[in-house]
Amino acid sequence: MANLRPKFITFDCYGTLIYFQMAPIARVLYADRIEAAAMDAFCQDFSAYRLDEVLGAWKPYKDVVEGSLRRTCKKWNIAYRDSDTETIYAAVPTWDPHPDVVAPLKRVAEEFPLVILSNSMTDLIPYSVARLEAPFHAAYTAEEAQAYKPRMRPFEYMFDMLGCGPEDVLHCSSSFRYDLMTAYDLGITMKAFVNRGHEPLNAYYQVHDIPSIAGLPGLLGL
Repeated sequence: MANLRPKFITFDCYGTLIYFQMAPIARVLYADRIEAAAMDAFCQDFSAYRLDEVLGAWKPYKDVVEGSLRRTCKKWNIAYRDSDTETIYAAVPTWDPHPDVVAPLKRVAEEFPLVILSNSMTDLIPYSVARLEAPFHAAYTAEEAQAYKPRMRPFEYMFDMLGCGPEDVLHCSSSFRYDLMTAYDLGITMKAFVNRGHEPLNAYYQVHDIPSIAGLPGLLGL
C-alpha cells in the first residue's frame, strides 16, 4: 500500500470528480438526426473534436463546445443548431459528482489541501466545487491560465499560484490524454489514475491505478 505525502492533492474536475455528461446530452439532442446504432460513433467523434479544439489558442469553453459540435455535424452531414451548444453548455453547472467522490474527498481534505485544475471557466467552476461539498484550497481554470489541458501551461500556472513544483503534488485524473501524460512530462511523480473506464490504463506513465476516489485515502495511508 502506498503512503504518499504530497503538499497538495490536485484534481481534474469533469470526468474525474463530476460525472461528465456531454455524451448523454448529445444522445438526446441528436436522436432526431442520428440513428441509434450510430450514436456511439457520433459521440466518439464529438469527444475527439473537443480534444482537438482545446489544443490551439485559448478561447471560451462555450466556443470549444460549439466548434466541436459543428465539426462533428459536418462529418456526419447533419444539421447543426445553435440551440445544441446552448443546451449542453447550460447543463454543465447542474452536473453532480460521481457517487464515490464526496465522502473520500471530505476525509482526505482533513489532512491535505485539495486543488482543482480544470478545463473550465471561472464563472462555471464554483457551481461544481459546491457540489463536491469538501473544502478546496483553490480551483484554477483554463480561463485563468489562458490555455487548456493537455497543454503544460495550466499546470505551470497552478504551480506558480501554489508556490510549489511538480514534486509537491499528487495529481488525480481519469484521463491520460488530458492530464496524466502531461503530468508525466512535467515530472509529477505522484499520479493517480481514477479508472472510470473511459480510457485504458497505461502503465508507462507510472500511475497509481485506483477504481474510484474511494481508493485515494489508501494511497495516502489514511
